[in-house]
Amino acid sequence: MNDFLNLVHEMSPYLLLGFFVAGLLHAFMPSRLYSQYLSGRNLRSVLLAALFGVPLPLCSCGVIPTAMSLRREGASKGATTAFLIATPQTGVDSIFATYSVFGLAFALLRPIAALVTSIVGGTLVNAFDKGEGDVAETSATISCASSAEEITEGAPLRRFLRRMGKALRYGFVEMLEDIGKRLLIGLVVAGAIAMFVPNEFFVQFSGSPLLSIVMILLLSVPMYLCATGSIPIAAALMLKGLSPGAALVLLMAGPAVNMASILVINKVLGRRTLVLYLTAIVGGAVLFALGVDHFLPREWFVPTIAVTPDCCVPETPWFKWGSTLLMGLLLLNVFVVCPLWKRGKPQQPTAPTERVYRLMGMSCNHCRKNAEKALATVAGVESVSVSLERKEAIITGTPELEDLQRTVAALGFELSPLS
Repeated sequence: MNDFLNLVHEMSPYLLLGFFVAGLLHAFMPSRLYSQYLSGRNLRSVLLAALFGVPLPLCSCGVIPTAMSLRREGASKGATTAFLIATPQTGVDSIFATYSVFGLAFALLRPIAALVTSIVGGTLVNAFDKGEGDVAETSATISCASSAEEITEGAPLRRFLRRMGKALRYGFVEMLEDIGKRLLIGLVVAGAIAMFVPNEFFVQFSGSPLLSIVMILLLSVPMYLCATGSIPIAAALMLKGLSPGAALVLLMAGPAVNMASILVINKVLGRRTLVLYLTAIVGGAVLFALGVDHFLPREWFVPTIAVTPDCCVPETPWFKWGSTLLMGLLLLNVFVVCPLWKRGKPQQPTAPTERVYRLMGMSCNHCRKNAEKALATVAGVESVSVSLERKEAIITGTPELEDLQRTVAALGFELSPLS
């Protein structure tokens, strides 16, 4: 129990800081930056897509519709692939959290690995996937859900306050709605590993680091992990003897790949792009892992959370206790207060011109926003409202069902009329 609390105390201040910075990026960075420079089939567009993706706090579910919307805006397949690889592996929130648990070396290595693997993946796609469809099918503008919506009305101070409110809501409400459950699951799994896995369990694989890397790779690829939620799991495994390289594999491949992303990329971008995407992530993770284990000092990667006997537990500073309490209150608001408020709010009756559709495939608020913006561009749509909780889209107007289905399918979603 002490190990679990120590881990929470160490991560909470950095998580709060990371969520705040993520909100600032969302509210103040213009959305046009994410589509204006990504249309070329060249190294420049791939590099820019990777650089855009590294700091964004998008999980592996939210990055899929965001990347597909960039694709619809005109981003090349290579740039889209680079964005898909770089974004879920890391973000400002996970960089701060990584530093809190692993120190500076791991905090720097994660974004470097994400940047390199995404550039390699995007370049491979540009070089070997030259089939038809590299130009987006539609020029409809769908803003990236992780970028700022334009706020131009009112005095400068009022605009600034509105953006700050938007930043705080995104960082401490919407982001927690998206990754809070996975973060808690990661902490619980880390606690279970600390309690039930024998000490030095992975030491038996020390003579064959490649075997432990492959074993972690097979476990992490199909799993659904977020960049921040994977940190406590990797720390707990390292305390049981897992090598730093194998832990890096978990931190890279776990957030970047899962079955949902594999299916959507195969459907929207094609099988060849999927193969190159997986090659870049898996190959990059293995090479970086072997490099860490063979060429870098192991003491650079020792988790700062060490197993401490009950009699020798150090006193936790008040700042960390306060951060943990604030984090708990924010999670309580997201998972208890907000659902109760939404449940008690009376639902507006559907107007005669409105139709309700079932919209499947959404996993987070980024999915919801991308779906709303995409559906709003369909001919005949007057207004649209998407509910993440009910997996529904309420659309006013006279659009064709086929047009609606084609639009959301390009983002990896499925739409059908409610019977």
